[in-house]
Amino acid sequence: MRGGISRRVATKMSKIFGYGEDAFTLWSLKKHISKILGEFRDETVPSESLIFYRPSFGRRSRKDSSVFGEFDAIIVSLKNVYLIESKWDNLSEFSKNELVLRDEQILRHRIFSWYLTNWDKKYSGHWESFAEKHQDNFKFDGKTMPQKGSLLATNLEYILTRSMEHCKKITYDNIKNVLLFFYSSKKKSKPPIEINSTFKIIPIDYSEEVEGNFVAL
Repeated sequence: MRGGISRRVATKMSKIFGYGEDAFTLWSLKKHISKILGEFRDETVPSESLIFYRPSFGRRSRKDSSVFGEFDAIIVSLKNVYLIESKWDNLSEFSKNELVLRDEQILRHRIFSWYLTNWDKKYSGHWESFAEKHQDNFKFDGKTMPQKGSLLATNLEYILTRSMEHCKKITYDNIKNVLLFFYSSKKKSKPPIEINSTFKIIPIDYSEEVEGNFVAL
């Protein structure tokens, strides 16, 4: 009897509430994938998408020139790869109709797009071979490729390989730079109209989902 009770209790999940940009990102990945895919006429079934939440490629460091930051998410469908930054209407840098992305955010998308288009599954487990062949073409001011066995190289190798297995063919044409912007129609906030880069702005209204400024995850 005790074992049976324990098993029943173990399957009951606690209700989790989150606040802010990171929470809205996770909420949108769970409930609004179809909206994101639909903006690009991507007919992939949401459940067939491969999702990386907040994948890290190293924080900014003066000592390590190979790191290039953290995406809010990466979605790999059967058709495209979506590199995602998230913002919300409680940002100091958001002013009326325009949103300005930082240089390092734009650079992050350029660097990872380069990795995606140059990677091949044959390099899985052989990072040094990949680096040796492509390092002369890795031309980003002040940036270098990571060393074999480093945490960054390991993370890159895993995500690049899984992405290629899932999407099959990856070119610059099917890599999509996306800005998810969370706003509240009840607070009369509005998504930006302009952005200082070639990102696709996808507005998501959170007003019907929050409870006291928190969203259920």
